[in-house]
Amino acid sequence: MSQRQQLRRIFEIDRQIRAGLYPKAETIAAELECSRRVVFEDKRFMVDQLRAPIEFDKEKDGWYYTDPTWILPSIMVNEGELLAFLLSIEVAQRHLGTALESSLRSAIEKISKSIKGPVAVDLGALRSHYSVAQPTSAITQEQALLDLHRAITEKRQVRIKYFTNKRGEWNERTINPHHLYNENSAWYVFAFDHKSQEMRNFHIGRMEWWRVLEDKFEWQTGFSPQEWVAHSFQGIHGEAMVEVAIWFDEYQARWIREQRWPESYRREELGDGCLILRFQTGGLDGVMRWVMQYGRHAEVLAPPELRAQVAEELRMAADRYPKAKVTKDD
Repeated sequence: MSQRQQLRRIFEIDRQIRAGLYPKAETIAAELECSRRVVFEDKRFMVDQLRAPIEFDKEKDGWYYTDPTWILPSIMVNEGELLAFLLSIEVAQRHLGTALESSLRSAIEKISKSIKGPVAVDLGALRSHYSVAQPTSAITQEQALLDLHRAITEKRQVRIKYFTNKRGEWNERTINPHHLYNENSAWYVFAFDHKSQEMRNFHIGRMEWWRVLEDKFEWQTGFSPQEWVAHSFQGIHGEAMVEVAIWFDEYQARWIREQRWPESYRREELGDGCLILRFQTGGLDGVMRWVMQYGRHAEVLAPPELRAQVAEELRMAADRYPKAKVTKDD
């Protein structure tokens, strides 16, 4: 993984220098979310190992090539390494959402064209042998992610027109974006909301329009993306953390065991093949929607308010089918 990350950083340094952007360690580090030290090491590697003619322009405050005809040398990789990179791009495109599809596909094509390895590498053949199923993903515009990323980096306020699903209404508001977060192929931005005067998470796909403002903001003290995520479940945030316990019968437990759960989740195996999944969250509405997909194969044991809420939802759902009869083939 570290070699692919370094490759990405080197390509980005080269791209920005060729585009006349005069990048420096600070800007590259901010864009790629890494440390200045790592970027300096990459630049030193380019100079010492790849013989890149990089110099610093004091007036432009950034790097440039003293010889603009210099190009990155062909990268020596084997087919397995390219396959790993290809699959990482394919998985990312599907699990991070289609908003970045064009950029991701462009990246793999550019990198593949510069690769000359000891074996012939055929991207078409690799794609015909491997595929990754695409989950249902919320519609998010790539430009929204780019603009919000810039607003976070520059600490600029953003004006948005947003649709609140719970109330079924549109409204305009100003936010201070702090962090971008992806869950189940849906993109969210954690931001301080000027209207409610508190931190909120906004589904980026529900923004009809947005505008990065010139007004600056200061980071909200004490805000932690990790703690915010811990208080959420499938994108739905709650305030107080509560202990949740879900029982799964022997049939559904087979699939629950296959899934990789966060380290804080505890799986309690029962003697009859059933199991109980225990975890803490504040997003009980999200848990309710999630557990109901398992029907009779799951049962909420705790907390009591969630158990009652699921029971009521199931009763109301059953009322939708008062005359339905189950027929079985002979």
